[in-house]
Amino acid sequence: MSDPTPRAQELRIPSLARVEGETALYLRIHHGTVVEARLKIYEPPRFFEAFLRGRAHTEPPDLTSRICGICPVAYQMSACRAIEDACGVVVDGQLAALRRLLYCGEWIESQTLHIHMLHAPDFLGEDDVIGLSRSHLEHVKRGLRLKQTGNAVVELLGGRAIHPVNVRIGGFHRAPTRAELRPLEERLRTALDDAWDTVRWVAGFEFPDAECEADLLALAEPGTYAIESGVPTVLPYDATLPPYSFPLRDFTDHVAEEQVSHSTALHSRLDGRRHLTGALARWAVSGHLLSPLALQAAREAGLGDPPSQAGAGRVEACRNPYRSILVRAVEVLYAVQEALRIISEYERPAHPYAEVPARAATGHGATEAPRGLLYHRYALDGRGRVTDARIVPPTAQNQGAIEEDLRRLVQAGLDRGEGSETELTRLCERAVRNHDPCISCSAHFLELDIERTR
Repeated sequence: MSDPTPRAQELRIPSLARVEGETALYLRIHHGTVVEARLKIYEPPRFFEAFLRGRAHTEPPDLTSRICGICPVAYQMSACRAIEDACGVVVDGQLAALRRLLYCGEWIESQTLHIHMLHAPDFLGEDDVIGLSRSHLEHVKRGLRLKQTGNAVVELLGGRAIHPVNVRIGGFHRAPTRAELRPLEERLRTALDDAWDTVRWVAGFEFPDAECEADLLALAEPGTYAIESGVPTVLPYDATLPPYSFPLRDFTDHVAEEQVSHSTALHSRLDGRRHLTGALARWAVSGHLLSPLALQAAREAGLGDPPSQAGAGRVEACRNPYRSILVRAVEVLYAVQEALRIISEYERPAHPYAEVPARAATGHGATEAPRGLLYHRYALDGRGRVTDARIVPPTAQNQGAIEEDLRRLVQAGLDRGEGSETELTRLCERAVRNHDPCISCSAHFLELDIERTR
C-alpha cells in the first residue's frame, strides 16, 4: 500500500567554489515541476549604510571600497560621483580620464578572474582552476598575465591593487606623471594580444540554449561605452515595450527594494518587473558604442551585432546567460584598448583633484561594476556630514532574475530526465556562476536543499 503523505527529499551540497560569498539554494519540486527556487544569502548584514551616517562627506569612497575586495574601485567611483553630485561639482578633463583608466584596470582584472578561474572550468569539464591548469595550462597562464596587468593599472593609479588609497572625492591625492604611466603601455600591448586570444578561446565553448526572462538595465553614456558614468537605461523583456531611460535621481522610484524572508540581502524589481544588470545588459544597451576592434571581436565570437536603443526591435538582445562569458571577454579587450588610448592622450593635470566643498543636499552616483550597475545615494547636512546613505549593488538587483533562471534551467533538466542529485547540483552550480554573483568576498559555500513532494 502506498504512503498517501507527501514525501520530502532534502539534498545538502557542502560547498560551491568559484562564487564569492556564502549562499544557499532551496528548490521545491512537486510532481516533477519546480514550483519554487530561492537563493538564500545568509551572511550577516554588514550595515555599511548605517555606519556611514555621521561620517564626513570625504569618507565614503574609502569606507565603501571595503565592501568588496574584487571591485573596490566600483564602490569608490560610485561614492565619489554621488558626493560630488550633492556638492554640485563635476570632475572632468584628465581627472575624469584617470578615473576611467583606473576603472579599466578593475574591469581587466575582475572580468579575467571570472572568465579564466571561475567560469571556464564549467565549459571544459573541470572542477576548478587547478584541474584547468592541468588540461589547459597556457590558457590559465594567459589569464594570470591579464589579471596581473589589470592589477598593475589599479596599483599605479590607486596606490595598491586592493582597496586603493589614492582615490578621493574630486579626483586623486596624487596624479601620475606621463613617465610613470609609460611602463603600463608595454604590458597593455601584450595584454591586447592576450585579450584577443581569450575571445577566440571562449568563442569555442559549447553554449547550452537558455534565456533569461528579465528586463535589462545598464547605464548609457552618449558616444562611449558606459563604465564610470551614465544614465540608467532599460531594454524590456516584453518586445512590445520600447527601451526607456530615467534620471539617476529617480533610481529608487524605478528600482524598488524589498526584504524577503530567505535572504539577508534585499531583492529588487524594476518598475514591478524582474531585471538583470551586468555584461548582457551592457551589451544590449551600449554594445553599439564599443570600439570597432571590440565589435569585430564580438562578431568573430558569434555575438553578432549588438542592439541599440534605436534598433532594439531589429536586432534581438542576447539573453542567454551562458553566453555572458563571451561579452565579458569582449569587454576585457575593450578595456585594454581603452586604457591604451587614455595613456596615449594623457597630460598630467595641474592639480590632482577638484575642490568639493560640502553643502546640504542629496546626491546620486552610479557606475558599471564588472557585475553590473552600482548605485549610491548620500544626503549631507550643512557641515558635510552624511545623514543618510543608500547603496544598491548589482548582485542584489540580480537575485530575482537568478532565482527564475535557476527554476527554468532545473525544470528543463528534469524534462530531459536529468533528475539525479548530482545532475541537478551541476545545473544549479552552472546557472549561478553564469551571473558571476558577488555575495561578498569571504568563504565560498553553497548549501542546496531540494524538497520533492508527490
